[in-house]
Amino acid sequence: MAGRNKLVAGNWKMNGLRADGLALARALVRCAAAGRPRCDLLVCPPATLLWEIGGVLAGSGIALGGQDCHPAAGGAHTGDLSAEMLADAGCRYVILGHSERRQEHGESDALVRAKIAAAWRAGLTAILCVGETREQRAAGDADAVVVGQLAGSLPPGADADRLVVAYEPVWAIGTGLVPTPEDIAAMHAGLRARLPAATRILYGGSVNPGNAAAILALPEVDGALVGGASLKADQFWAIAACCG
Repeated sequence: MAGRNKLVAGNWKMNGLRADGLALARALVRCAAAGRPRCDLLVCPPATLLWEIGGVLAGSGIALGGQDCHPAAGGAHTGDLSAEMLADAGCRYVILGHSERRQEHGESDALVRAKIAAAWRAGLTAILCVGETREQRAAGDADAVVVGQLAGSLPPGADADRLVVAYEPVWAIGTGLVPTPEDIAAMHAGLRARLPAATRILYGGSVNPGNAAAILALPEVDGALVGGASLKADQFWAIAACCG
């Protein structure tokens, strides 16, 4: 993984009211003050918490990110946020193409591609999520599905400075199930062959302190996109501490 510093990112999803989010952010800042692991750190809270969480994280070395953005810079798009708004709130990253957005909101590869272009326009690093369902893996289609999502979701001009890819098998998200190390390594290697060499590729899907060391030790895994375990400061920090 020469030249690629690991990234451990927490996706808080639709969790946390103001008191919860601030308490979690403050706990992470205390952890950072006691000694940071050898990786980049990122948290992606709900949009309602971005501004205040950003203030808590300021100076800690922990970056702030959003969970989605609209392709347009502004306009009549009730309930949406532009990439420029995220940047204005202090975000450096935005998660795009997550399977929950693809499934619950019907997001296509074309829409994800437009959102990534918007993120780049606003100076944000896009975290593109790709992953197959259990049925697709059982049918032997996992590689084709993931490579197809990658190809369909990336605008021209991708480079390692503004793109992170997260492989998140849909069947592993929130289930406690994790692919074998061999399957993770093979999928990451296939993605690596299709990306600029320095692009970071994260693994996501039921990452926890018990399995993080083995996953993060795989040569093509450049970090983790953490869901449920990112909602507890001690668990998130234990995962980050596994970065070698």
